[in-house]
Amino acid sequence: MVRHYLQLNNMKSLKKIFITLKAKQQIALIMVFLLFSLHTLLDAQQIEFRGTAKSAVSVGERFQLQYSINAEGTGFKGPQISDFNVLTGPNASTSSSVQIINGNVTREVSYTFTYVLSASKEGSFTIPPATITYDGKLFTSNAVKIQVVSGGQQTQQGKSSVQQGTGESVDVFLRAEVSNATPHLGEQIIISYKLYFNNQISGHDGFQKISSFPGFWVKDLLTNQREIPTKTEVFKGKQYNVAEVRRFALFPQRSGKIEIQPAETELTVRVRTDSRRRTSDPFFDSFFNDPFFNTRAKDIDKILHSNGLTIDVKPLPTKDQPVDFSGAVGKFSLKTEIDNTEVKANEPISIKLTIQGSGNIELFDLPKFSFPPDFEVFDPEIKSDIKVLPSGVSGTRVFEYLVIPRNPGTFKIKPIIFSYFDITGARYVTQQTPEYNITVERGDGASSVVTYSGTVRQEGIQIIGSDIRHIKLPPYKFQPVGTFFFRSRTYFVFLILPLILVIVILIVWRKQMKKRSNTDLMKTLRATKIARKRLKQAFTFMKENKENEFYIEISRASWGYLSDKLNIPLAELSMDNVKTKLTAKDIQEDTINQFIENLNQTEYARFAPGSKSENMEKIYSGTINIISKLEKELK
Repeated sequence: MVRHYLQLNNMKSLKKIFITLKAKQQIALIMVFLLFSLHTLLDAQQIEFRGTAKSAVSVGERFQLQYSINAEGTGFKGPQISDFNVLTGPNASTSSSVQIINGNVTREVSYTFTYVLSASKEGSFTIPPATITYDGKLFTSNAVKIQVVSGGQQTQQGKSSVQQGTGESVDVFLRAEVSNATPHLGEQIIISYKLYFNNQISGHDGFQKISSFPGFWVKDLLTNQREIPTKTEVFKGKQYNVAEVRRFALFPQRSGKIEIQPAETELTVRVRTDSRRRTSDPFFDSFFNDPFFNTRAKDIDKILHSNGLTIDVKPLPTKDQPVDFSGAVGKFSLKTEIDNTEVKANEPISIKLTIQGSGNIELFDLPKFSFPPDFEVFDPEIKSDIKVLPSGVSGTRVFEYLVIPRNPGTFKIKPIIFSYFDITGARYVTQQTPEYNITVERGDGASSVVTYSGTVRQEGIQIIGSDIRHIKLPPYKFQPVGTFFFRSRTYFVFLILPLILVIVILIVWRKQMKKRSNTDLMKTLRATKIARKRLKQAFTFMKENKENEFYIEISRASWGYLSDKLNIPLAELSMDNVKTKLTAKDIQEDTINQFIENLNQTEYARFAPGSKSENMEKIYSGTINIISKLEKELK
């Protein structure tokens, strides 16, 4: 209460002081107050770029390191991580929300870059800051401190090693391969880790150590793969079973030689051992020492290390490099779409920019439109469809702009020029979108005059003339005085129309209920529909080359159609009485013979030699023709 009293007295004192000031002094005081409020508003919209992670982890534990910015940042550069193993990352994700309150459009966006790390040794470590660019300014995150403690796991010295004694044969090793050891800067390369083995493998829980890939943007290409396929491969003149256990897409971010450290994994190998027994009888010695009876298995824990790799990254050529080149490397296509080029003032226009292709599609900045100053431009809606497949990274990025022309006239939206470095041709490729001519007509008396305060980003836009509208020009639409909608002819029509509509609905509904109560009639009406559904399923089996399922579905379609159409149970239908049943329905004899012949061909083609695809297509076409013919004659 005392604090409230003091505040009230202060407000009264300020009011007295303000009244005693001169007019110029009052204006100066108001300007100071407005500047203070603007400074407070700008502080509320301050850009924040932070790095976060768990403060304490144990040795061998996996954890996430995230960098987040509350704006549309570009050119993210991660820290140099040397004290932890980088399992994957950085992986980018975006979230945005749009709010429209009283006509004011606000948009909030957040960009997050995530690493998955694992700790390999105890101690206190500091991960240096990351950097990102927003609106031409460079922002630096905080450094992240992480304490690594002992997790009670076995150290490498305490793990079992392979003891290859007499009779033990361990034939397994890990090998790293790279698709291109001399890529260009930004070029996508694939590195894979393959397990070669001729023993039975079990207990493979992943990698305890894998290179952090310094100097590369990394994408894990096998994150969605549930099973690891195995194939055979000859290496140094010997055949092995090969399983690709890890696969990454790497995008070099700096030129020069980059060392990739060997990966490490632990697994259990089952080996066969020989145990020879000796007796005084030579017969029993040869019997017990026979390999068929004398083989036993033994499980051995083994630590495997892959080979290291050296990647020599070549810089992009400076010759013929376009001025607008933004670092795109790969194979891309650019296109734009506009929904309307002739509008009225204050009507929205949607313009879409799409870039599609394979390469470092997530790492370069998309080109931007240059809109006339008479257009009000909202922040674009960004959609990304990035596909991470074993073959590499590809996808589509879409920027959709919403613009509103405020004044009538003829305007031009200049073309967008996009350049990328084509790896296959080792040259720069430039693409250009068409120029759009926008014709804006005067609105229906609702257009406003727009003035600018000279700023480029349109923060100073002011709308005037919203209280006094333009004079409406002819032609005019007049209405006689005393004319009302109430009690007019149109009024009574709209009044009676719902009643008529209800009566029609009741009549139709009663007819449908009566029809559905007749089971035989409903089966007859549904016969064709069910046959079409089964023929559609048979067509799918034919395309997938599933012979057995195809012939079963064709047989069901033929017999089921006849059963439903004639209201005869399937148990009473056979090859012998089909002709009798159809003759009773006044079906032509040629049609009946054709139907029976089609059934016989279906059974014969199922086991007949020759091209299965040709047989299935012939049976499928014949079944459709005979059912269509029967449908016409049964009506």
